[in-house]
Amino acid sequence: MDLHQLFVFTKVVEHKSFSKAAEDIFLSQSTVSSHIQALERTLNVSLFDRVGRENILTPSGERLYQWALKLLLLKDQAMLDLKEGATELRGMIRIGASSVPGQFLVPKMVKQYREQYPKATFHINQSSSKNVAEKVLNGSVDFGILGEKYENDKLCYIPLLKEKLVLITSKQSDITGPAYIQDLLNYPFIMRNSDSGTNSLIEKFLKKNQISKDKMNIVAYTESGQSLIQFVLQEIGIAIISEMAAREYYDRNLLMIHEIKEFNDERYFYLVYNQNKTQSMLSKIFIESAYELI
Repeated sequence: MDLHQLFVFTKVVEHKSFSKAAEDIFLSQSTVSSHIQALERTLNVSLFDRVGRENILTPSGERLYQWALKLLLLKDQAMLDLKEGATELRGMIRIGASSVPGQFLVPKMVKQYREQYPKATFHINQSSSKNVAEKVLNGSVDFGILGEKYENDKLCYIPLLKEKLVLITSKQSDITGPAYIQDLLNYPFIMRNSDSGTNSLIEKFLKKNQISKDKMNIVAYTESGQSLIQFVLQEIGIAIISEMAAREYYDRNLLMIHEIKEFNDERYFYLVYNQNKTQSMLSKIFIESAYELI
């Protein structure tokens, strides 16, 4: 088998499109199609079922994809072993990140990583923690960085950083000092969506204190941490968010941070990867050195 053909094949699988794969690796669509056809002739199997505009992997295609990843990784390892340094490594790393890590952790980690591997490029997909875990499971990202664990036998978690949640209010709020959760029930409240790690931790705290969400005066739900902060700045409501996300606005004297009494639960931000996914050498090095990149 031709390794270049296998490389082209993996790109078609990842993009689910011949045209997008061609654009990614700077080939014409006809050249990509020729490589796939040659690979199919060599192996005497059909790799894709072409249904309309969709290119769906056949069972043989699915099996070959796993072998192709392993063979290409082995090639990268051989190349690395033959080079004097690792700085020649190049390629794309696809990261899924939830709101807070995507804004505050990932840029710093990418900067640190590129100081050692300057030819690495990154594609960051930011969504809720639950969506990040799903993307790691289905292989559309190499790994994720998120603020909540979602149990699955395929997922492996590496704790990166511990932090806590805090209450934020506008500068005009009459809330002063630490607050009890019961004291907040009559205030308009801005809530993250149900798939976020922050929301998951808040709901656990409410359940622990036997408080139903129906008792809260929730005026808005938002998928964006930045949008949530803007709601608070506009005095539409109060919110509970990551201290890391709130600190920048507090330091600029734009909002107030309050401790929540009896809310002592600290959370971790994790790197999560799929143990069944064969990682590229670049991704593998990133995962293994992630804690040192913080």
